[in-house]
Order: sequence, then structure tokens, then C-alpha cells
Amino acid sequence: MTDAADDLRSELSGALEAANSPEAVEQLRVAYLGKKGKITALLKSLGQLPPEERKAAGQRINQLKNAASEELEQRKLELVDAAGSGVVIDVTAPGLPVAPGGLHPITQMMYDLDDAFAALNFEVYQGPEISTEHHDFDNMNFPPDHPARESMDTYWLAGGDGNESRRCLRPHLTGGSVRHMLEGSPPYRFVYPGHVYRNETTDARHERAFVQYEALIVDREVPFTAGRLLIDTILQTVFGKPVKTRMRAGFFPFVEPGYEIDMECQVCAGEGCSVCKHVGWLEVMPGGVPHPNVLRCAGLNPDEWTGFYVNVGLDRLVMMRYGIDDVRLFHSADLRFLHQFR
Repeated sequence: MTDAADDLRSELSGALEAANSPEAVEQLRVAYLGKKGKITALLKSLGQLPPEERKAAGQRINQLKNAASEELEQRKLELVDAAGSGVVIDVTAPGLPVAPGGLHPITQMMYDLDDAFAALNFEVYQGPEISTEHHDFDNMNFPPDHPARESMDTYWLAGGDGNESRRCLRPHLTGGSVRHMLEGSPPYRFVYPGHVYRNETTDARHERAFVQYEALIVDREVPFTAGRLLIDTILQTVFGKPVKTRMRAGFFPFVEPGYEIDMECQVCAGEGCSVCKHVGWLEVMPGGVPHPNVLRCAGLNPDEWTGFYVNVGLDRLVMMRYGIDDVRLFHSADLRFLHQFR
């Protein structure tokens, strides 16, 4: 049995030297280690030996099997490496075409607005997307029983650091205003864009995650025209031309007085159509003077400081700019849709 094992070892070594391709090595593996291979047959013949010889013979054949497996794998790797080293690369051949990329249309519009407000000496602020009830509701003058505090509107998160109230995915950007004001000293002039999250049913006009863009001025005297400047800058940047607007009284906990801001429908130029429900106007953003309680939360005396802020849903403005009728397309990752904006 020992002589047979030595003969097979020698035979396999010679066959491996003659093998000139990975395929030939694979054939040798089957011939020696396969179910009907020569080494496998040798193992099966152990039962024919006297009991006192089987242990030593079995160890010898297993050593042969392991050595054969290693030699086969080593020879296969050598042949693969040799084949790879012989590949000729033509460095003068033209490369594969690279598809041009581009910014998402909402991201591009956000950057355009940042540039427009930077030219007006506004700072761009980015707040955290995970916030707290204290920052986004208490500081914003929301009463304790306000429906926006319920889980049907806001995504509440488990856990916390023990020092804050409930954590949440920010449902609006407005809480970021007090955060930022507490980090500096007045007067303030800044914009703060970013994603917000609402527990809403998704349809053509609503998404659970969307982009808002807010702008805020705080100073000792802020004329009404400063608020109109914020509105006109946003709309002119989005649509590339001046847009007619109007302001109506509206109630929001964080402003006093508050306004609903409408723009002239860009589809029918104010004549009336199905998009604007035949009234010629579209509601696009809330705005107003920061509520005295909000200013106090920011460490400011409302008798000395005032301001004006606006908040716009950027997704809907971009929809109107490009004539898109379904907000879900922005989040679909459909390259056919996104390639239109490169």
C-alpha cells in the first residue's frame, strides 16, 4: 500500500508538470481525487488490509490526498498567473464612454438659492435632522395639545439622553432658527435648507420626506419690505423671472402676525386653470414676524428685536418650474427621469 501511494505521488507530479492549462489541471483533479479517482480508489481498498496495517496505511493515503490537493491548486494558480501576465494592453485604444452625471433638480435649486442669498450677505445654516420636541415644538410656541405633536404627523424616536424631551425626525425647519440664534448674537440674517419628515400618506402631491427652505431676518427694526425681499428672491431664483405675489393673514404658532403667501399661477399666468383651481393663485409658503415667545426662547427681548421669516416647500416649487405632476418622481431613483436635468 505504501509503494502504491508513492507511485501515485510520482505519477501525479509528472502529470502536473505536463499540464499546460487550468482545464488540464482540473482533469487531473477528477482523475486522482474524484469519486472514481485513483487516490479515492486506494482509500476504498483499505478494508482489504489486515486490521493491524489499516491505521498506518490510512494515514499515509490521507497525507497523499492532502498533498495532491495542494499541488493541484498551486499548479492551477501558476497557470492562471502565467496566462494573465501575457495579456497585451493597447494603451492607444479609446476608453469606454463615461456617462455625465448631474445634481438632482431639488439639490441644484437649493444651491442656486444659497448663492442668491449669499449675494445678499445671508449665512447658510445646516441644522440636525434628528431633533427634539423641545426644539421643534416648545421653542416654536406650539401649545401642549397641538395636533402636530401627535404621531399621526410627526415621527417620534425611541430613547434619548434623559435631559431633553422626546426625540423626533424634524417635521419642519423652523426649530432650527432658535438653535442657530442661540449659537450667536443678533442681528441675524440666514437661510437654512434641508430635509424634513412628516407621517403622511404618499401621493402625487405629498411625500414623507421632502425639502424645505427657510429664510430669517432678525434686527431691531425690520421693515415689511424686507419680508417681501425674501419672498421675491426665492421665487425669482426658482422661476428665473419676477413672480407676482400676494399676502393674506394666516395663523401659525411661531409667528405674530402670520401670513399665507400666494404666487400667481405660472401655468395660466393668473387667468385660472385646473392647477390653481381656476382662481389664478397658488399658496406657496407661510411667513411672518417671529412670535415674541420664539424670540424669548432665543434669548432676545421682543421689545427690542423683531424680524421676518418665510418657509417654502422646495419640492413643489421645482415641480411647478418644470411642469412635473407627481412629487414621487423626485425620489424614484429613475434615471430616465433624472437624466432630463443634467
